[in-house]
Parts: sequence; C-alpha cells; structure tokens
Amino acid sequence: MPAHEHTAGGDVLEWLLPALVLPAAAGAYLSLARRARHRNPVLGWSRWRTAWFLTGAALLGVALLPPVAPFAHGDFRGHMTQHMLIGMYAPLALVLAAPVTLLLRTLPTARARRLTAVLHSPPVRVLTRPVVATALSTGGLAVLYFTPLHNAATGGPAAHWLLHAHFLLSGCLFAHAIAGPDPAPSRPGVPARLVCLGVAITAHAVIAQLMYGGFGVHIHAPVDQVRAGAEIMYYGGDIAELLLAAALVTTWRPRGRARRSRRPAHGPPPPAPWALPPRRAGEGVVP
Repeated sequence: MPAHEHTAGGDVLEWLLPALVLPAAAGAYLSLARRARHRNPVLGWSRWRTAWFLTGAALLGVALLPPVAPFAHGDFRGHMTQHMLIGMYAPLALVLAAPVTLLLRTLPTARARRLTAVLHSPPVRVLTRPVVATALSTGGLAVLYFTPLHNAATGGPAAHWLLHAHFLLSGCLFAHAIAGPDPAPSRPGVPARLVCLGVAITAHAVIAQLMYGGFGVHIHAPVDQVRAGAEIMYYGGDIAELLLAAALVTTWRPRGRARRSRRPAHGPPPPAPWALPPRRAGEGVVP
C-alpha cells in the first residue's frame, strides 16, 4: 500500500483542518439548537438530537486525527477503520441529529422556503432515493476495491480527502434514505427501505469475503493487512447496519392506523399532539 509522501508540516496542516472545522460545526449546531428553543420554547429541540450530532463530530475527529489518521496512511487496517468511522458510524449519528429540520426551524421564513424548494428539486429527489443512495454508498465500494481506483486515491493527500468526502456524503445519503428523521419527499415505505438495507448488508458481506480471499481485489498492501481490513469491514459493517435497522424500526409509526383506532366513533377528531391547549376564560396572553 503506497504511503503518502508527507512531511511533518504537511501532516500538521492536514490534521489542522478537521481540528478546526469539527469544533466549529459542533458550535454552530449548538447555537442553532439554542435558537430553536428560544424561538419556540414549547416545541424546543431534543437534547438527544444534539447528543447525536456531537457524537458524529467526535467520531469524525477520531477518524481524521491522530492516532488513527497517521496509522491509515501506511496500513490498510487503518484505512478500513477510517472507512467504517467516516462512511457508516459518523453519518448515522449526524443524520439522527436531524440538521435539516433544525435549519428549517431557525432560518427566516424566506430562506426556509428556498431551502424547502431545494429539497423538493428533482436532483435532490433522485439522490435521496434509497436505491440511488445504496448504489452510491455500497456500490462505490466495489468500484473502489476491485479496480485501481483505491491505489490512485491513496496516492496523495488531495485524492485521499476526496475519498473521505465520498465516504461521508454517500454514507449520510444512505442513512438519511433508510432512517433519517429529516423530511424526504421521495422516501418510499418501510418495506422498500428494508429491502435496500438488506441489499446493502449482503453486498458488504460479499465484498468483505472476496477481499479476504483475495479474489479480484486491487489493493497494494500485505496480505495480512488486507485480510484484517476485510474482517473490520465484515464485522464493523454488520454492527453499523444493525444500528441503522434499529433506527428504522424506532421511527416506524403506522400513524394512520393508530389515529383511526384512537378516534371515537362519533364526535370531532382528537387534537393534534403538537397543538396548544385552548385558552380558558379570563386568561391573558403570555408575553
């Protein structure tokens, strides 16, 4: 596996970028969450969502900073560890933080409408479909490890950062398409998403097994490192996908059937759970 031609100064600059960007992103999310609670104290903002975002930022920090980052430059096991953290675990945590919903609650009305229009645009609808997200996230692994692309992508810092960006963005798209809490206009029902998740689980297992056996892989690394990396992909991918399946199950709510079962036979429907209680006689308006 070709090691990067890094100097000490180059390494410092490479590690300085995530060391600055990740805390800034966490601070921006905390600021938006505080603004959401201030603008609507009744609705507020879930502290679990905030914890998920901070967890995702921390996982990215573990992957992109020492000791994992220098280990990944010359060892395929380190590369695969980075892949698991950047492409599967961190995206799941970031998606569960619902950053788009937070933006829609805190942006001014005009900007929120523009963001909504972008979310409903045809390119975004296509990218957020589970089939497309599965192809970008899981199908990209076959292209990466069974063609010379991996050796080219790990040959220099710029290509390596592009590889990190692909892992992160495709992982976020896949996690969002399967179990993301943010709005998704083109998201199908739960059965279709479960099928896509099953396809991803099967593809990860097949790619890891082919990699372990050395069938068709284009990875310039010692055999023991490739086999250890395949084991990391096999078992680490299973755990991440089980967590994604758990997130999908916890968000599965048959709302229509539940509402019909709770609605009385006669009379008006019950108020929505987010509606405020009616004001009593004599009560003033809370400032």
